[in-house]
Amino acid sequence: MKATTDRMLTRIKGIYMYILENGVVTTENLAKEFDITHRTVQRDLNVLEYNELITSPVRGKWTTTTKKVKVPT
Repeated sequence: MKATTDRMLTRIKGIYMYILENGVVTTENLAKEFDITHRTVQRDLNVLEYNELITSPVRGKWTTTTKKVKVPT
C-alpha cells in the first residue's frame, strides 16, 4: 500500500475514533484536532458517511451510527 494511502486510512480511523469517543463533533473541531483543512475533513467524513459509520443530524455536526464495526488496533 502507498504511504499516502496508509496515512489517509490512519487519519480516517482516527477521525472515526474521535467522533465515537466525543459523541457529536463539528467539522471545525475535527479540522483543529487533526490539523487538516476543512476540505480534507469533508473528504474523510464523506468516506465514513458512505460506509454508514457516521451521520450528520445537523449540518456541520457529526455523530456515529449504530452500525457495528471492528476497529483494528
